[in-house]
Amino acid sequence: MTTLNADSTADHELQVPVAVKDNSAAIDGEGDDGEKELHDLLFPNVNDLPLSPPSAIEFNFVTYFAPDFMKPEHDQYIYRHANGLCVIGLASGHVAFKDEGGVTSVDFNVGKSNRSEIKVTGKRKRNAQHFESNTALCKVCTNNAFYIVRCCVKGSLLEVNERLIKHPELLNSSADREGYIAILMPKPTDWLKAKDSFITLEEYKKLRNI
Repeated sequence: MTTLNADSTADHELQVPVAVKDNSAAIDGEGDDGEKELHDLLFPNVNDLPLSPPSAIEFNFVTYFAPDFMKPEHDQYIYRHANGLCVIGLASGHVAFKDEGGVTSVDFNVGKSNRSEIKVTGKRKRNAQHFESNTALCKVCTNNAFYIVRCCVKGSLLEVNERLIKHPELLNSSADREGYIAILMPKPTDWLKAKDSFITLEEYKKLRNI
C-alpha cells in the first residue's frame, strides 16, 4: 500500500480547476456590481437630487392651465388625476389677485342653481349636474369687482369647495391647494378635446413671466 505524506495530501486537496477559479471570480464581480447598485439606490448622490421633493399635487396630478379663459387675465388651472378627476381653481396670474385686498368673498349661487347645494352621492354620482366648459361655477368678489369662475372642461360637477364661503381668504393664501374651486369628472372624449386648448406649467410660467 502506498502511503501519502501530509504535504502531498494537502497539495492534492488544495488543487482547484482553473475553470472553477475563473467562475468564482466572475461571481464575485457580479456580487460587487449588485452591491454597488443597491448602495446607489439607498444612498444617491446628493447632487443628483432635486432641490425640493415633489409636492402631493405634483406627484398625483398633471397640471394644466387655461389662460385668458373667456376674458383677458381670467387664468384658471386644471389638475388632472390619473382616474380622470379634474380639480379646477384660480391660477396665480388671475386678475382677481391684482385687486387691492385680493379676494373678499365667494358666491356659488350663480346661474339657475346654487352650486354649493348640489350633493352628489354613491358610486354612480347621483345628482351630479353636467356642465359645459363655459358654465359658471362661482362668483369671486374683490373690493372693486367680481369675476366669474368657469368649469374650463365639459363634465359632471362632483363637488365645490364650500370652505371658501366662510373662508374666502384661502384663495389669497393657497389658491393652488386648499383654495381650489371645484372638482369635475369629464368623459375621456371631452377631456381630450379640451386638453388641446390648455398649456403646461412651464408654458404658463413663460407666458406670465412667473
